[in-house]
Amino acid sequence: MGTRYRDLLRPLRIAYDRGAEARDRGIKEPWKQTERAVFLERLRSEGTNRLLEIGAGTGQDSAFFRDENVDVVATDLSPAMVERCRAKGLDARVMDFMNLDFPAASFDAAYAMNCLLHVPNLELPAVLGAIRTVLRPGGLLFVGVYGGESREGVVETDKHDPKRFFAVRTDDELKDFVASQFEVLDFHAVVLGPAPAWHFQSVTARRIG
Repeated sequence: MGTRYRDLLRPLRIAYDRGAEARDRGIKEPWKQTERAVFLERLRSEGTNRLLEIGAGTGQDSAFFRDENVDVVATDLSPAMVERCRAKGLDARVMDFMNLDFPAASFDAAYAMNCLLHVPNLELPAVLGAIRTVLRPGGLLFVGVYGGESREGVVETDKHDPKRFFAVRTDDELKDFVASQFEVLDFHAVVLGPAPAWHFQSVTARRIG
């Protein structure tokens, strides 16, 4: 039996609660701002307005979408992160990926930036299924994660306390996971340094049916 997501919730929650203040001071890298802006343009081109952010952290991205007149709900497993979201005037809820407590088809789109890398491969299909359920048919999904190689486990060099679990995937692995439940509209990699095997993976997909 592999690692189960439910067993990761407590250490992840503690790590992110402890790191909320520092994370809120962070400046969004330009390439992340570009990914966010491109997804916003896709939302606008389709007349999409009701957005769920999953793993919202301190709400920097949700606040960006809100300020662009998108109706956004932010969720995160960390109560401290959610408090930071609410301090920005956001509708924010404490929820983990497996327990998205919304009626089916509640949202036009979902945005998941650097959060699904905490889900073990064993349970990523169930998490994607939970996201699919709260999207309307035809709804859009953005997934952005670091990857390029295949491994999972606690990262010993992680500076968070406790150290966090990560599941990173090859490009093909990630595309196959998403394509099992969505139509992949776009996949591209953002190379972050001299080692192109390690990069940011950007996926935009659509719920079909």
